[in-house]
Amino acid sequence: MSTFIIAEVGINHNGDIDIAKRLIDGALFAGANAVKFQKRTIEKVYTIGYLDSSRESPWGKTQGDQKRALEFKEKDYNEIDRYCKEKGITWFASAWDLESVEFLKKYNLKYNKIPSPLLIHEELLKSIARQKKYTFISTGMSTLEEIEQAVKIFQKNDCPFELMHCNSAYPIRDEDVNLKVIPFLRERFKCRVGYSGHEVGLIASVAAVVFGITSLERHITLDRAMYGTDQAASIEIMGFHRLISYVRQVEVASGDRIKKITESELKIRDKLRRHKDVETE
Repeated sequence: MSTFIIAEVGINHNGDIDIAKRLIDGALFAGANAVKFQKRTIEKVYTIGYLDSSRESPWGKTQGDQKRALEFKEKDYNEIDRYCKEKGITWFASAWDLESVEFLKKYNLKYNKIPSPLLIHEELLKSIARQKKYTFISTGMSTLEEIEQAVKIFQKNDCPFELMHCNSAYPIRDEDVNLKVIPFLRERFKCRVGYSGHEVGLIASVAAVVFGITSLERHITLDRAMYGTDQAASIEIMGFHRLISYVRQVEVASGDRIKKITESELKIRDKLRRHKDVETE
């Protein structure tokens, strides 16, 4: 089965719809199956004290200035919906609060996504599971017990889902990637397992394909030097194109687990086994 590849735009658009469109174009060029955004109701997700705390950014001097500037409005999502339909690429978003879950319903999106920080938000999980849309569930910074509780909610609601192995550090160290968790999760929860990567580079994401992932999500950016907390752990467009090319090559090279003599080996076999010390019947 071909790996479903998600280009995570997230908030790397920096609140600029034109940058978002360029990232959508880049994802399409690279060969992604879908692009994903993040939807927050700022006042629901963050406390007033946090929003009023200091943070220097291009948009002001507080956390609130930065968070509000990065959050797309309804007109922006309308344009994303229109633009993705025009370009022929699927889009969806991870909702970070119940109000955002309701907001996204208007677009009749094919997929939902549970971000790692929200895996323990039972009301949000139940609201999404009741939609019965295929849902990707990131498992970063979560215990097995927390993952199990989330899985039970989706099973109880008969909602199709896929776990995504993830480490929520940005960027993640190679020694913390732990790709062997992928087959462990698949066996433990009897479900599909993908990989949401935050590492610098491409190797771990390509290697994850060998571990049998069914989806791959990576953050994309126009320039890793751009302002933003996610930019450094993201992939620029040409790198994303290269990653997808590698993934597709590995899928072909992985084969079907059946040991056999291939057609291309037959002539070589006949030639190289004509050895005087090899007895033939």
